[in-house]
Amino acid sequence: MYTIKEVADKMEVSEHTLRFWAKSGFFPFIKRDANNVRRFSEEDLGWVRIVKCLRSVGTENKSIKRYIDLCIKGDSTIKERYEIILSTKQKALQQMEELKTQLDLLDFKENYYQNLIENNLNDEWNPINKIVKEELAV
Repeated sequence: MYTIKEVADKMEVSEHTLRFWAKSGFFPFIKRDANNVRRFSEEDLGWVRIVKCLRSVGTENKSIKRYIDLCIKGDSTIKERYEIILSTKQKALQQMEELKTQLDLLDFKENYYQNLIENNLNDEWNPINKIVKEELAV
């Protein structure tokens, strides 16, 4: 059994976030000890993993709660849970494409600046340099 601090460290989630998720009903089987401290089992860590995954792609808390509730209902909800996972996966793939586009731009800018540094050039694309040139021309 793990304390909330141990789970936070292990799963790379803040204690505050774990408490919020617990209060939201995302960990339906968490036990409390004699001091009313939450104790997470290995099975609870599985719930933390899926909640963290769903949140990381922007799934709303209401939808996560729906997924958890469906899991608790059992095998009769497999198809609906499958649809939720497919939809979430599609969102994640879309986000990956957006990140790829951003990385491509950052790679371009990295090479651009590296060239400026290596060749001791001015940044012709920086608007401030255009303003300074125009002022000097006047």
